[in-house]
Amino acid sequence: MKERKLSFELVPDGCWYSNLRSLLSKAQWDFIKKDARERAQGRCMICGKSLARLEAHEKWSYDIPSATQKLEDVIAVCPDCHAAIHIGRTQLKGDAVRAEDHYMKVNGCTYAEMRKDMGEANALHAERNKVPEWKLDLTWLKRFI
Repeated sequence: MKERKLSFELVPDGCWYSNLRSLLSKAQWDFIKKDARERAQGRCMICGKSLARLEAHEKWSYDIPSATQKLEDVIAVCPDCHAAIHIGRTQLKGDAVRAEDHYMKVNGCTYAEMRKDMGEANALHAERNKVPEWKLDLTWLKRFI
């Protein structure tokens, strides 16, 4: 898949709800969100839009051979980028067109290229869904200890 500034990140079905918000206390999660927002300096870390309210997005990698879901970072993003990142959830909410338009704008790509990227993300999602159970690697959090 072509490297894009904004990408579709389809979480394997077995990893839904396997996130920091569900694992940490509210105070711990708030601390991590604050760190991401401070690093962003009021700008979406993907599209650069200046915004008072940025959302925290957990960046994960998935290693299929070792069945490991690894936290890579928590970044601050605008709601439009977050909707595109989680396009599957956005589609379920019926708001896909806006997210797709934002994806194309940020990446400077055509509708056909966006659909190709989405197809590749869906194929990768299907491969990841073959893993029956994922191990969780949260070593990224050591930076706060």
